[in-house]
Amino acid sequence: MAKNYYEELGVSRDASADEIKKAYRKLARKYHPDISKEADAEAKMQAINVAYDTLSDSSKKAEYDQMLDHPQGFSNFGQANQSGFDGAQFYRQSSGEGADFSGFEDLFGRFGSGFGGGQQRSQRQQRSYRGEDQHASIQVDLEIAYHGSTQQITLQIPTYNVYGEPEVQRKTLEVKIPKGMKEGQQIRLNGQGQSGINGGANGDLYIEIQYKETDRIRVEGADVYQTIDVSPWEAGLGQGIEVNTPAGQLKVNLPKNAKNGQQLRLKEKGIPNKTAGHLYLIINIVLPPAHSEQEQQAYQQFAEAFAAFKPRAS
Repeated sequence: MAKNYYEELGVSRDASADEIKKAYRKLARKYHPDISKEADAEAKMQAINVAYDTLSDSSKKAEYDQMLDHPQGFSNFGQANQSGFDGAQFYRQSSGEGADFSGFEDLFGRFGSGFGGGQQRSQRQQRSYRGEDQHASIQVDLEIAYHGSTQQITLQIPTYNVYGEPEVQRKTLEVKIPKGMKEGQQIRLNGQGQSGINGGANGDLYIEIQYKETDRIRVEGADVYQTIDVSPWEAGLGQGIEVNTPAGQLKVNLPKNAKNGQQLRLKEKGIPNKTAGHLYLIINIVLPPAHSEQEQQAYQQFAEAFAAFKPRAS
């Protein structure tokens, strides 16, 4: 049995918009075809794109919930009962909430007389409808946040054909990413969303920016967290060091007796947004190996100098 959209994203039906978004972003990072090693990454990415396109839109989500609660009302429409999806609902524009899903003749009339109908239907099909806005996310290098970039990207965009069936369209676009984009901010591309119906304007495409994380660097909004390695004497003596950061090569004065895991805040050295973020350097004290006799003697002298230090004292 096919999963419904909530199951596809791994969320409950009462999940908040933020929970739905977080679940999508987590899955997108796992299954994005450019980085995923999963065998079914492309098919899985298509499925979660379609699910998110529905559940992230309040009006689409409301209609989808109606369909889940009243599946019998869709038994004569294509394969909706089997797949848990009724694509035609996304072309229907109701005047308010609580739609009753009864106007299927109006739906079919939009796509031409091939679906049957008389003069009224022919008149209806002359109406034009704006295409749906669509959403996608891309991962880019953190350096782009500091300098900006124009990149050519290929996206898999979930869309619907005239029969209301989901399909995936590949688009290659040139996107200008301005300096200072925070994690999660969106770029709007006018007219790059779903095509309009009967000459209607195209929808817009919203691209959410995500920055690639490493085992050393992560991003939260406009703030950047970076782990740096320091030697025991640099940490103990509070020496000045040079650090290669996304903001460039910086000189940093360590506090005396710095501790492992301690954070140093470099004000406004995070993403240079309108309200600049901060750069947090997380200290990781690294012990040098003692291979030679001279190095082992140095450790022995170190131990004698700190004979009163008891690391396992309770």
